[in-house]
Amino acid sequence: MKPPKEQSNLRQKAVRGVIWSAIESWGQQLISFGVFFLLARLLGPETFGLVALSSVFLAFLQIFLDQGFSTAIIQCQELEPEHLDTAFWTNLGFSTLLTTISIACADLIGALFKEPQIIPIIRCLSLGFLFSALNSVQNAILQRKLAFKSLATRSIMGVAIGGVVGVTMAFRGFGVWSLVGQQLSTAVVQVLVIWRISDWRPQFRFSLKHFKELFSFGANVVIINLLNFFNRRSDDFLIGYFLGSTALGYYNVAYRLLLISTNLLTSIIARVALPTFSRLQQEPERLRNALYEAIQFTSLITYPGFLGIAALAPEIVQLVFGKQWLASVPVMQVLNLIGILYAYFYFNGSLIMSLGKISWKLAIDVLQAVCNITAFAIAVKSGIVAVAAAYVIRGYLMAPINVW
Repeated sequence: MKPPKEQSNLRQKAVRGVIWSAIESWGQQLISFGVFFLLARLLGPETFGLVALSSVFLAFLQIFLDQGFSTAIIQCQELEPEHLDTAFWTNLGFSTLLTTISIACADLIGALFKEPQIIPIIRCLSLGFLFSALNSVQNAILQRKLAFKSLATRSIMGVAIGGVVGVTMAFRGFGVWSLVGQQLSTAVVQVLVIWRISDWRPQFRFSLKHFKELFSFGANVVIINLLNFFNRRSDDFLIGYFLGSTALGYYNVAYRLLLISTNLLTSIIARVALPTFSRLQQEPERLRNALYEAIQFTSLITYPGFLGIAALAPEIVQLVFGKQWLASVPVMQVLNLIGILYAYFYFNGSLIMSLGKISWKLAIDVLQAVCNITAFAIAVKSGIVAVAAAYVIRGYLMAPINVW
């Protein structure tokens, strides 16, 4: 049992973490929404669809970039300098390899989707792997320390400058390259800021012993991330393959609005949950109370938030994005019904990971991935609304398992 003073300090750090996580999330999402609003007005559904299609392949490779080391660093109770150095150089090596693979395979992916326009997009966005590797360890260190003020500074500056670049390029008629420029400039700025903020610097050393320690935990995280990819991206893949980039553009915009809503309404606390739960893993009663408090707090926000967005979707889309995006309305209305479940289940992953019970989460994710892929494959021929409905129905059918 931790002494009362240490318990109080952890609680204060967690509360400050929630506040700064809220500032980061709301600031980042408000800026992102403003940029998204302008780009949606300037660019069409096909443009967003092409980038979403490219992102399916890139997101798959991204799974293998970090090796789960960031989560291992946050969760690890006895962290040594060799853990950090080994994680950094491993990530940098893998990012170089993945960038090379992505550039080399771009032609094959373009042929698979019958969209040659995505070939140069994939090659340019492949540089993002290098930028991700350059800040992953610093990001994990700051999360472990609950230093969300620094993370908020990095995120908001990156999104703001990236947004300016993207909108400027769109106004100048760069089309799809506006979205590419936005993503790359955001990544570059975030790397520069986090290296400025963080006082940690890698040393030229690599420890096989510490690699094995990180990998023993991180390998399970990679498998979970792979399953999450199929949960999150199999719908994009099937829509892009069977229905084309324009349909994917409509679906992607609706899903992106769901993600923005989720970030604003639930993920503020979720980001603080993993490092906080990890520190309480030896105190089951306090851990249980922390979980219940998080669920109660998010329930007050998510219920009216998601239901309100579903009800007002036609007005929101027409007013904010314009009539050319009205095909996204029914998709948005259906997808927001899943938001109600997030209040209950959004912290499950953080809780299970903090306890080191990776096999539990792995089992749930395997079941979800199989059900999602099956449901999407059946629904995709009926259109994007059917795919959204399949996702929501699967979520509610599996809710009892998550509760148990």
